[in-house]
Amino acid sequence: MEEKEARRILETYADMILRISYSYLRRTVDAEDICQNVILKYLSSHQRFDSREHEKAWIIRTTINACKDVKKSAFFVKTIGLDAVPERAIPEEPVSVLTEELKKLPANYRISIHLFYYEGYTIKEIAQILGKRETVVANYLSRGRRRLKEALSKDSRFSPKEGEAYE
Repeated sequence: MEEKEARRILETYADMILRISYSYLRRTVDAEDICQNVILKYLSSHQRFDSREHEKAWIIRTTINACKDVKKSAFFVKTIGLDAVPERAIPEEPVSVLTEELKKLPANYRISIHLFYYEGYTIKEIAQILGKRETVVANYLSRGRRRLKEALSKDSRFSPKEGEAYE
């Protein structure tokens, strides 16, 4: 039974955990470690959930907390990535200007945008997950969108042609 549950968790949440972890830590190896730790923590906790949404929220919260713990660790602060070793992207997605600009945003903006647009959470749900007030999350989303819009408007591929205007 435990093997079946482990497979379900891996298939359901591994990509999401990797994306969130990579968004916070920006290192593939650390994201993979976080994914493994979160799944092991889930399996060893024997936690009971009211629904799949409650389970998903627990996994997201645990992932975020694990990322924050890693960022606070002396090892993370004092190590430098090896530029000579090619790193596999997590998850493998086409490189786009939007993706690159999203990576440049501060962590709070990035994670709020990710949970809102990619995971489909409401502002209220994101506030509960992050332990913030709804107005704070709404500000993160608004400021993040504004920064993305400004960055994309500087890119000639997204600028309006002469005589046109943004709607």
